[in-house]
Amino acid sequence: MTAAAPTLRRPPTAGDHGRVSIFLAVAMTGVLAIVGLSFDGAGQLRTLQRADNLAAEAARAGGQAIDRATAIEGGPKRIDQPQARVAVGRYLTSAGTSGHDVSFPVVGDETMIRVRVTITYRRSMLGLFGFTDTVTVTGEATARAITAGP
Repeated sequence: MTAAAPTLRRPPTAGDHGRVSIFLAVAMTGVLAIVGLSFDGAGQLRTLQRADNLAAEAARAGGQAIDRATAIEGGPKRIDQPQARVAVGRYLTSAGTSGHDVSFPVVGDETMIRVRVTITYRRSMLGLFGFTDTVTVTGEATARAITAGP
């Protein structure tokens, strides 16, 4: 038996070199952008939820600061504004945030407490694609002085 002669392969044409590499580079950039949007978008939503939760709890803490002297005498249960500001500040400081605003809107004949909390979220992936490194989110909540009835 005779040995088969080796077959010669023709080299690929010069125009095909590197096409797959360019496609993969473009595709990976797109995939990384989608992953970055998902990751940092979810992080920003969690930060927004945290800001809302902190605002709600701080408003509740401020709403518990009622004017006791008036309430004991049988008068209306109303929020002691200086004490409420201190209570909100203490709560938010213990929670690790300092950016907040406290206001006291009047609805009908009742004074409410409104707390707005601002938190900055640091993006981890979208900064690679030219987006800003940080985004500021704000949460807001309103509470009123509620006391147990007789």
